[in-house]
Amino acid sequence: MEININNRPVQVAEGTTILEACRSVGIDVPTLCYLEDVSQNASCGVCVVEVKGAKSLLRSCITQVTAGMEIFTNSPRAMQARKLNVELLLANHPQDCLICDRNGNCELQKLTHALGINTKRFARTRKGYLEKDESSLSLVRDPEKCILCGRCVAVCSQMQGVRAIDFSGRGLKSKVSTFLDAGLGLVACSNCGQCALVCPTGAITERNSVSEVWSALQDPRRIILVQTAPAVRVGIGEAMGMPYGSLVTGQMVAGLRRLGFSKVFDTNFAADLTIVEEGNELLHRIKTGGTLPMITSCSPGWIKFIEDFYPGQLKHLSTCKSPQQMFGAVAKTYYAEKTGIDPRKIVVVSIMPCTAKKYEAKRPEMDGAFRYWKEKLNLKNEEHFFDVDFSLTTRELARMFSESGIKFSSLPEEQFDSPLGESTGAAVIFGATGGVMEAALRTAYEAYTGKTLQDVNFTSVRGLQGIKEADINLDGTVIKVAVANTLKNAGILLEQIKDGTSPYVFIEVMTCPGGCLGGGGQPIPTNAAIREKRAASIYYEDDHKTIRKSHENPEIAAIYADFFKKPLGEKSHRLLHTHYVERDPLLSPKQERALLKNNSF
Repeated sequence: MEININNRPVQVAEGTTILEACRSVGIDVPTLCYLEDVSQNASCGVCVVEVKGAKSLLRSCITQVTAGMEIFTNSPRAMQARKLNVELLLANHPQDCLICDRNGNCELQKLTHALGINTKRFARTRKGYLEKDESSLSLVRDPEKCILCGRCVAVCSQMQGVRAIDFSGRGLKSKVSTFLDAGLGLVACSNCGQCALVCPTGAITERNSVSEVWSALQDPRRIILVQTAPAVRVGIGEAMGMPYGSLVTGQMVAGLRRLGFSKVFDTNFAADLTIVEEGNELLHRIKTGGTLPMITSCSPGWIKFIEDFYPGQLKHLSTCKSPQQMFGAVAKTYYAEKTGIDPRKIVVVSIMPCTAKKYEAKRPEMDGAFRYWKEKLNLKNEEHFFDVDFSLTTRELARMFSESGIKFSSLPEEQFDSPLGESTGAAVIFGATGGVMEAALRTAYEAYTGKTLQDVNFTSVRGLQGIKEADINLDGTVIKVAVANTLKNAGILLEQIKDGTSPYVFIEVMTCPGGCLGGGGQPIPTNAAIREKRAASIYYEDDHKTIRKSHENPEIAAIYADFFKKPLGEKSHRLLHTHYVERDPLLSPKQERALLKNNSF
């Protein structure tokens, strides 16, 4: 159909919104609450346009075009209304931009500048001040910065199906809050951080651990080891001003060395280790009549979700720890023994695309290395340490690079350190949805059939769609597998398991859209188009790896020969596997820790 935008004829399809029509011809109508494919609640009023014949201004994000419609995006009336709506938002918004995490990347700040607003015309209308919520180990909520756009509520309910946050109150008392205002760390929050990723103002951010890592790096008594997840290498470049999806593995390694880390290792090493353990666990379940389908356990947001909402299905989870946690346990046992370093001096820092990794690192049961050394070194309880000490997001690493004055794009390419830096293409693809499944299948095929897998590309489990399923032929034995990303889609597969209708043998679940490359700790913005570019870079690195099967990693072979002896053995069970518990979403942190310790091995 034909419409008219700013006196220019435009052809659009039926069902197109005014906003979509404008953007299709390069006309930028500003938005705040709008979030493509997730939220169109039209609460902010920033996207208003004038339409000939309409009594009032129309919100372009929800209004569909009609044949012959005459739209004016830049009329004085529309422009004045947008400016007024933003000015009203600023009335109750803190003026602390210089010290805000989102300074320079705040959508409200950019919009204020674009609209030429340089004074605060309206007095504060909200009585009193809302307290900052720091109850979560992963996220911090500052309701004073909230503009009630509803993006966080939308992703939590519509994308994740968690509903940890929602609107409460009316009028000037309206706010985004948790159940009974209990605090984000005390409700059924998955810690995924998608709320922080879409928040336009920094009202929700990751819990910042940068200063603690700087302190550790400046302590001469400590040996600081850093590990980097596969999705970080296709995200950190963006945060440093490079094109979306830039593959910067070598520069990232060089940058980390210049920050002062003692050794720079690859979480991908532990991803290969995960595949060997998880693949053998799957085969063991198949051969012994164990619980099927088995579901991957690499994503901590997903683990928290199933513990909160589907505790009856916990037996379906693989007992394998995530690569982050496997690495920490190995670094403070195998690596400590190999190098003769006192494990108490080792500090393990992980760089992750994920905010939930912060929570995972502090789970009480993630102290396998301490328990390993407790008897050997006669350690006291007050000497307790976790396997991973600090988990930083991709965004936090970017801050460290910026604080250090490192010109990232000019760095040379450098290699990871050994012996925990060698990895395969199978480990790289952990960063994309379907990657863990494909990596596991590369190893499981050869373990199950005893034959060499010639074509390692299981393209049927690739792609960013929410749920994928495939029939996998293991030399005559066909198994059905499924891959889900986002917790809402995971819930669909769990309901099938509850009903007894699930046809699958193996299921992969990733918390975030697109998998880890779309994690809540990745650079802002992160959208569907950007996730596609990151995924392409991840598969490019896989394609160009010399070794593409986890079990063929020579450093993996060495750690089994020298330390673990065999997959699923006694030592690997102690250090590389874990357990799960049914959670009460309103337990205090102290109560939760006590529950977990009471259920430990």
